[in-house]
Amino acid sequence: MITRLLTTGIIASSLLFGSAIADEGMWQPHQLAQIKYKLKAAGLKLDPEKMADLNQFPMNAIVSLGGCSASFLSEQGLVITNHHCAYGSIQHNSTEENNLLVNGFVAKTMEQEPQASPSARVYVTESLTDVTKDIKGSIPKGAQGVDYFNAIDKREKELVAECEASQDYRCNVYSFHGGAEYFLIKQLAIRDVRLVYAPPSNIGKFGGDTDNWMWPRHTGDWSFYRAYVNKDGQPADFSTDNVPFKPKAFLKVNANGVEKDDYVMVLGYPGRTNRYRTDVEVESTFTNVYPTSKRLREEFIDVIKANSEDGSEARIKYESTIAGLANYAKNYGSMIESFNKGDMLDRKKQLTADLTKWINSDKKRKAKYGNAIDNLAALIIESNKTQDGDIVMGYLTRSTMMRVAKGLYRLAHEKQKPNVERRQGFQERDMKRFGQYMAVVNKRFDETVEKALFMHFVKEYSQLPVDQRNATFDAFFNLQNGLDLDKVAAQIESMYANTELTNTDVRLAWMEKSVDEFKASNDPFIQYAVSQFDNDMIEEEKEKAIGGKLQQARPAYMEAMIAFKKSRNEAVYADANSSLRITYGNVKGYSPQDGITATPFTTLEGMLAKYVPGDDEFDLFDNIRTAIKEKKYGPYKKEALGSVPVNYLTTLDITGGNSGSATLNANGEFVGLIFDGVYESIIGDWDYDPTYNRSIHVSVPYMLWVMEYIDGANNIIDEMTIVK
Repeated sequence: MITRLLTTGIIASSLLFGSAIADEGMWQPHQLAQIKYKLKAAGLKLDPEKMADLNQFPMNAIVSLGGCSASFLSEQGLVITNHHCAYGSIQHNSTEENNLLVNGFVAKTMEQEPQASPSARVYVTESLTDVTKDIKGSIPKGAQGVDYFNAIDKREKELVAECEASQDYRCNVYSFHGGAEYFLIKQLAIRDVRLVYAPPSNIGKFGGDTDNWMWPRHTGDWSFYRAYVNKDGQPADFSTDNVPFKPKAFLKVNANGVEKDDYVMVLGYPGRTNRYRTDVEVESTFTNVYPTSKRLREEFIDVIKANSEDGSEARIKYESTIAGLANYAKNYGSMIESFNKGDMLDRKKQLTADLTKWINSDKKRKAKYGNAIDNLAALIIESNKTQDGDIVMGYLTRSTMMRVAKGLYRLAHEKQKPNVERRQGFQERDMKRFGQYMAVVNKRFDETVEKALFMHFVKEYSQLPVDQRNATFDAFFNLQNGLDLDKVAAQIESMYANTELTNTDVRLAWMEKSVDEFKASNDPFIQYAVSQFDNDMIEEEKEKAIGGKLQQARPAYMEAMIAFKKSRNEAVYADANSSLRITYGNVKGYSPQDGITATPFTTLEGMLAKYVPGDDEFDLFDNIRTAIKEKKYGPYKKEALGSVPVNYLTTLDITGGNSGSATLNANGEFVGLIFDGVYESIIGDWDYDPTYNRSIHVSVPYMLWVMEYIDGANNIIDEMTIVK
């Protein structure tokens, strides 16, 4: 078993002696001191060691939204993030009569700021504590499989419970290097979040899915929230008596933006990368998981659109869902294309061969790491046995009413346990958000769309081999002897006609019901949840067993990989896992293919050139077209460009979750928002390539220009500290 001391030593050494390309890596705050010379050489003017302190600037101005990143831009709790990160809240406040997604929104005063989506949160990271020794020390000697998984799960929950002294804090244990290290991260959880400003979609989403992941790009992907607390400065539920949160620090806004080759850095919460995955995992993912998932996501979108008119209440409810599905479908498409063009699988196989040879060339290494590669590979193959069925089932049971009923019934079971033993998502700490979700279900649910989605995916499911299907599910819908579409359609119609779970008050009332009351219910969706529960628990135990084995095998493999990389003088950073990271680089274009060179800036003229009247993706309101034609650029014009820069490229290493991250210059001033990567760099989640890795940012001059000359959001500009 790997120890914390050994792991830390290996990682520190590999960082100190590593020679990785400067722009590669998503670094943890405590690692900044170890790479300070690289940061300084790249152009950073701040002290890297002081930057590592979460209670000092600029780290204490960086926040998480729980899926996206954001930052404070004023002492009045003003928060900036991407338009697509605030999309759910914009949708939440939209109606057919006043569609804020289309029209945009500017609150001229704080009194005009509506509540964001009730589940919206602003998380301010306050501390990171290494708990590796504590977690690993809690595992009984000889524990395997489920017992190993449960031991880690139990201790993590205990640490979280101790950390969360009140609902004002959100704590989580994050694993690094596949479970070689564990950190407890404590965040202040601000739950009164309000919408301040969102440009119309023909700015915030300009280019739509066509331009998504593409360059040149002209998207104004930003929006503003505000964090509110009670008069004592503590997090509180939404109330008109609350006041703006006063952060310990906020970012100054540099109105000049950036120039070519400037040093920049992004501080945020990248979601997930897979740089250390094995060749077995790579092959399975790119030849099966991604192609299947891409197809099913595209079908999901088609069904929604076929069953909801554009601009209708039903379509508005699913706009955020469509955007998310389309984003990942295109993401998967790029990954598959890059994978098929490149040699990543061959290089991964060669890496496995090289690692094996290195291990076997030394008796001590062989004794220590000899089984690490084979053990992990065998577990991955075992866990992939039901992969196809799991993927299709995931889309089939995405039905809102099915998820609602299952969630409520699971809650009834979990409430029978001591709080610390409950599954995550069903503990006391989760109840407020659980209730908020139940309260807003109807905002993202349409019966006609849901029924059409179920009927579409049940056809797909029925084509699976029997051993890939769920016998309990088949029994409930009488699918054992094949698919009778008319009977299944009639059953689904009857379930929706006779359920009361479409009523908000009914859903909230079921949160307090007992297991016996669920079993006695005549509601068809509750009957469905009850019928599936026992089998779901059996499957969950199987997942825990595999999970426990992986929690032993993955760290052993990573220990070998880290030592191997150290021997080759290669730097090591942990895969992204939604914890706070910094990545850095420079403003720079690239050559996506032979004969084509992409410059690092786009301009307003390029945006106007893409304009297509009446096109949902490329339409523009009259005011912005007139301002561009008349070259009404004010102080935001860049002489070198002869226009206002809209988006720009950098060499930063990012992934999903970095969306909304503040882009800072060498002095720590806000110079943009990261929101995307180029098509050729999407595979960077798995395989970093400095030639093609480019990130896309919204420029500050463009933001300020739109706010001042187009949307009249001067009150927000006045609130920020602008550096010129």
